[in-house]
Amino acid sequence: MEEDLLAERFEVERTRLRGVAYRMLGSLAEADDALQEAWLRLSSTEAEAIESLPAWLTTVVGRICLNVLRSRGARPEVPLEAALTAARLDPGPEEEALLADQVGLALLVVLDRLQPAERLAFVLHDMFDVPFEPIAQILNKSAEATRQLASRARRRVEGSPVPEPDRARQARAVHAYLRAVRTGDLEALVAVLDPEVLLVADGAAVPGGVAVALRGSQKVARAAAASAARAPFARTAIIDGAVGIVVAPRGRLRIALLFTVQSTQDGERVTRVDVVADPSRLAALGVSVLEGWRERAGAPGPDPY
Repeated sequence: MEEDLLAERFEVERTRLRGVAYRMLGSLAEADDALQEAWLRLSSTEAEAIESLPAWLTTVVGRICLNVLRSRGARPEVPLEAALTAARLDPGPEEEALLADQVGLALLVVLDRLQPAERLAFVLHDMFDVPFEPIAQILNKSAEATRQLASRARRRVEGSPVPEPDRARQARAVHAYLRAVRTGDLEALVAVLDPEVLLVADGAAVPGGVAVALRGSQKVARAAAASAARAPFARTAIIDGAVGIVVAPRGRLRIALLFTVQSTQDGERVTRVDVVADPSRLAALGVSVLEGWRERAGAPGPDPY
C-alpha cells in the first residue's frame, strides 16, 4: 500500500519531471530512461526521510541528466543520414516532434552546445524557476557560481541583439525559402532566390564528400528541393548574427544554412547560401534563438538577475 501511494505521488510529478529531463537531454527516450531511474531510486529510499518529494525528485532527475550529458563526450558522432533515419524510426516520433516544436528545436540546438553545468543551471532556473541554492548542491558549486553559469548560458541562448530591420528582412527571405522547401514548391523557391544566387556546400554536406558550388536560381532551387527529407528537422535560428537555418534531428545540430539576403524592388532575395556540415565548422558557429524562447519553453519570465 505504501508503495502504491509513493507511485501515485511520483505520477503527480511525472509531467514536470519529464519536461525537465527532455529539456536537459533533448531526447524523449533518454528523458523517459531518466525518469525510470529516478523512480527506482525513489522506490529504494525511505520516503519518510524525504522532506519535499518534488524537490527531491527534481534533484535526482537533475543529477541523472547531468551524468548523461557528461558521458556524451565519449560517444562517437552519428552521421547525418543515420541520425535522420533513427529519428524517423524511434518509438513515438510524432510525440517527439511535438515536444521539439513546443520547446523550440533551435533552442534545443543551443542547449546542446552548452556545457553540462551551464545547461543544468539554465534549464532548472530559467525554465522551471528552481532557486539557485538547490541547483548549486547538484553541481557542488556555490550559489553565486551557479548564478553565473545560468547567466552565461542565457547570453548564449539569446545571442547578440540583431538590428530589427535587418532581422526582419533576413527572416522574411529565410522563412520563404524554408516554406518552399517543405512544400516542394520549386516556383516559390526560384522566386526567393536571386537569379545569380550562389550555393556553396562543404564536403560533409554532400554525398561522396566533395564540396560543391552551384550558380543560378534554377540549379540552387533544384538542389534545395532535393533536400526536402531534412525539412522536418529544420528551423530558423540566429547563426553568427544573421538569420539562418539549422537542421537538427533530436536537437543535435547536423547542418547549418547561412544566408546572404539583399533587398530589391521585388522584395528580399537570397544571393548566397552556405551549407555547413563539417563538425569543426559547426562547432565554431555562434547559434542562438531567433525569438520567443521563453514562451515556447515554458520559462517563468525574465530573470531579475
